[in-house]
Amino acid sequence: MVDEVVIMSAVRTPIGKFGRSFQAVSAVTLGTIAAQAAIQRSGLTPEQIQQTIFGTVVQAGLGQNVARQVELHAGIPATSTAMTVNQVCGSSLKAIRLGQAAILMGDADAVLVGGTESMSQAPYLSAQTRWGHKLGDVSLTDSLSHDGLTDAFHHYPMGITAENVAARYHVRRADQDAFALASQHKAAQAQAANRFADEIVPVTVGDTVVAHDESVRSTTSLAKLAALPLAFQENGTVTAGNAAPLNDGAAAMVLMRKSAAEAAHLPYLATLTGFREVGIDPALMGYAPKLAIEQLLDQQHLTVADLDRIELNEAFAAQSVAVARDLALPADRLNVNGGAIALGHPLGASGTRIVVTLLYELLHADKQRGLAAMCIGGGMGMALTLERP
Repeated sequence: MVDEVVIMSAVRTPIGKFGRSFQAVSAVTLGTIAAQAAIQRSGLTPEQIQQTIFGTVVQAGLGQNVARQVELHAGIPATSTAMTVNQVCGSSLKAIRLGQAAILMGDADAVLVGGTESMSQAPYLSAQTRWGHKLGDVSLTDSLSHDGLTDAFHHYPMGITAENVAARYHVRRADQDAFALASQHKAAQAQAANRFADEIVPVTVGDTVVAHDESVRSTTSLAKLAALPLAFQENGTVTAGNAAPLNDGAAAMVLMRKSAAEAAHLPYLATLTGFREVGIDPALMGYAPKLAIEQLLDQQHLTVADLDRIELNEAFAAQSVAVARDLALPADRLNVNGGAIALGHPLGASGTRIVVTLLYELLHADKQRGLAAMCIGGGMGMALTLERP
């Protein structure tokens, strides 16, 4: 029998608003907090973790190998190994896949996976000063914008790719604003009902305990969203209100060989059942999840009707609306507690974050099969499926 990989634990930090509570908290610290909680919840000891694979997008100034720093700060022995992944927004979803592969290839029985990002601490870069600058002004490059939010091929912001998707697939601004409003309302309702409590590990900053996501706007309305100015393109559709904000946060999971978990009589949350990634024109990157989801479902001989819950990362309402509409994703199973437009999108952490949220929603609703998917800068998309026991 082919062995499988199971999720032993899943946890995330609150998602901090850009420049707010986590402004002075590094990506390494956020990742360590999530990692420690994931290990503690897994039923394993740090000594049983053999690898750590973590995603981080804006790595300038963080020091060598963020994953290794997280690993050792979390108490995992130095005899283990670690790798940092950068596949832009998909970094920590790919980390899950790489952790699964490491286990199936026999490299490890237990792997810590996840992602972390501090967009607030992304530094400004001065490429001109390495060899001296004799005369004139010196310009700085925003590493957050350059390495995280700008298409490397067309040299325009990710927001323009959303405008491209809106134009190509006929997504009106009114539809985007309605989608964004629904995300905010669902997230606000979930917060009010304390539905995120089980998946969040609070973070203490000075004398303050941060336990809730900071970007949720419970008082927004269609009128307020409609009044916002266009953010990227004249006569466009994308605004700050129908796009994901800038954020800080981390998420982590412990993966284990299913046979090893069963032999140790350890309970697990879910089994990883499928994964697919695709590439498309970078100018239309937001539409890529549609293809990834289609191919993954075909591969498993499933349909959308077989999915109990779906988490689609809301980088922009434009691409989310297009993907959801063209796949006929049912609204009552899609991002039922809101998505990244409301909760936030800390780049390197978001892939694992949506899987963590998916797992706890399946648990709370007593459902079995879930799918998580996201678009990725540079023209890629990923989708992952899992099933609860």
